[in-house]
Amino acid sequence: MGDFIGHVYPGLFLALYGLYQAIVVSRAMIFSDSLLYPSYLSKNKGRWARLWQIAHTGWLKAVTGSLLIIYEVTSVEGGLKLMSKEMPPRFMFPKEWQHLTMFALLTLDGCVEVMSKNVLRQRRVVLERGSTVLAMYVLLLLLVSHVKDSSGVELQVHSLLILVVFLLMLVLTAELWAPERFHLWMIETFLFLMMGTWLIQAGFILFRPVSGYPWEDDDISDIMFVTTFFCWHVMINALCLVGVYGFSSFWHHYYSPSLRLMASKKVLYRESSSGTFYQLLQAAEQQDKDDQALLPSRSSSSDST
Repeated sequence: MGDFIGHVYPGLFLALYGLYQAIVVSRAMIFSDSLLYPSYLSKNKGRWARLWQIAHTGWLKAVTGSLLIIYEVTSVEGGLKLMSKEMPPRFMFPKEWQHLTMFALLTLDGCVEVMSKNVLRQRRVVLERGSTVLAMYVLLLLLVSHVKDSSGVELQVHSLLILVVFLLMLVLTAELWAPERFHLWMIETFLFLMMGTWLIQAGFILFRPVSGYPWEDDDISDIMFVTTFFCWHVMINALCLVGVYGFSSFWHHYYSPSLRLMASKKVLYRESSSGTFYQLLQAAEQQDKDDQALLPSRSSSSDST
């Protein structure tokens, strides 16, 4: 699958997954909600409550991985064979088998998430995160060996991709011990966006250059501009995260009645705890106590007369 589609389709999936994660993390940060057990899932009791409980990302991973496996197997002329028939036998299609292993791990990760969320009686978050971390570890090993015969522009493109995968592996490993940290989830989302957009960019650099002319491996300026494009992706994806958070904050504050109600309660609580309203309430309670204390004295004086 070392072609244009083999880079663009996985990159598109990762970019869309990153955008979805950005929306989920932004909403959790705005509402101060749990990332693993969001409150809106437990509040849905209507007709579509069952639909909200489905592991959408898990099914997306499983289906996407399965489709990529089918494409990988069918794209090889004569079939994907492991070893040749000549003597001594030799391994065949090493890169294609590495691609197949990557997509199988994606499918397995999706199946584990679906099983944890929709099959088991109690959700196993450690199992979900562990399968994702395992996939990243194996992906890093495969990518390191994937570039053994690469050079020039291709080597630079894949080296920067390996850097992103390595950082993502570290973040996911840290989440095993701190699964509810917002900053770790935000970094994870950013790195998934980087993987997706950079894979798409790699497809255009290696197979369909915008200029119509292939990049030159012996031209140092081409190699330097690969790194420059990568830095542009860093800035664009960071701005994308800021934009998603800003738009989500604007939407929930002005179009979400639940958030407006929560905000009004917070304001009332703050005013009642430290403002004029609290002082008036204390004065009213003191007045009631004084009135109740005067009632026995008035009744006794009326009896004596």
